[in-house]
This record gives sequence, C-alpha cells and structure tokens, in this order.
Amino acid sequence: MRTLIDIQDDLMDRLLKEAKTGVKKEAVTLAIKTFIDIKRRERMSELIGNYDFGYSLTDLDRMRSDG
Repeated sequence: MRTLIDIQDDLMDRLLKEAKTGVKKEAVTLAIKTFIDIKRRERMSELIGNYDFGYSLTDLDRMRSDG
C-alpha cells in the first residue's frame, strides 16, 4: 500500500541509523513490525498471573517426580 506521510527529518535520520539501512521503506517497515511486536508482548504480559493454569504447585511437583 502506498502512503504519503510527513516524518520529521531528525526522526527519520535516527530511524535509518538505528535500523542500519539507508532505505526509508525498510526502516519504516521494521519500526512498524517492532511496534506491533512490543504491543503484543505488553498484552501477553498483562495475562501473567491472571490465567488459571489448572494445576497447583503440589500437582506440578507430583508430575515432576512421576517422570
């Protein structure tokens, strides 16, 4: 998809440097993928401690000793 956006020169320069590329399309694509991955990880980390795994510590210890 073609999109025309106005990005501040200093931000684009920093992005190109961090992405280690001189191609703006590659740098912006990498930035978008990284942002999406960070947001996905944030959503997953919110689930930690809120998910009922279904096993108690005693159950897990018993399973370890059975193996």
